[in-house]
Amino acid sequence: MRILVCVKRVPAPGARIALTEDRQAVDARHLPFTVSPHEECAVEEAVRIKEGHGGTVVVMTLGPAEAEEQLRYAISTGADEAVLLATDGSDWDPQATASTLTEGVRDLELAGDPFDLILFGNESADAGGYQVGIRVAHALGRPVISGIKGLEIEDQTLVARRETDAGFEVYRLPLPAVVAVKEGINLPRYPTLPSRLRAKKAEVATSQPTGRPGGLAMLRLDTPPEAESSTTILGRGPEAAPAIADLLEELGLL
Repeated sequence: MRILVCVKRVPAPGARIALTEDRQAVDARHLPFTVSPHEECAVEEAVRIKEGHGGTVVVMTLGPAEAEEQLRYAISTGADEAVLLATDGSDWDPQATASTLTEGVRDLELAGDPFDLILFGNESADAGGYQVGIRVAHALGRPVISGIKGLEIEDQTLVARRETDAGFEVYRLPLPAVVAVKEGINLPRYPTLPSRLRAKKAEVATSQPTGRPGGLAMLRLDTPPEAESSTTILGRGPEAAPAIADLLEELGLL
């Protein structure tokens, strides 16, 4: 099988986000970056499918030159090839992103075999648009399913499971197909030291896409108000025991 995984370079979850003075961009001077968590699981799922069925895993991203770090990390966890669609680091809206990724997919398929499966994360950790994978699938004319927490390959059929309150919905899609997976579909592996060293030497194919305006225009960025928390000391030493007992009873734990 030939599998493509589209990933995105995003600020590390839990990192403190600061904006530039004009509120037009994130101040990234001291900000750590990583692969979006849903997409990290997509890479892991692709590698597991390759291990079970054979084939090749290609990772592709649209982003600045620094995103090469995330592509090399994907290689260190089992991906075989990496493609960077290089930008100047500015944000691209979902329409422009999907259009450029679609062209990237077509170029790769013209240069090699078609992809049997294209994986996305269900949504990116920063924008949370929930739409790039669906837009790409529509442009390619391939079946797509999102919100997936289980994947199996049966001959030329993809069996996908979506978690619900009552259990799972099961979908069967003919290959080639596009799937957006959710964090929790698997537990991504940690790269070994030898695999990290190999990834440093791996070739990352780079091209310069031509950006197109999409359907959205950004006015400014705003950070949400920080949640405040407080701590109440119930007491110190043995005198705290009655207060703790009262609290546990109030919570219904006694």
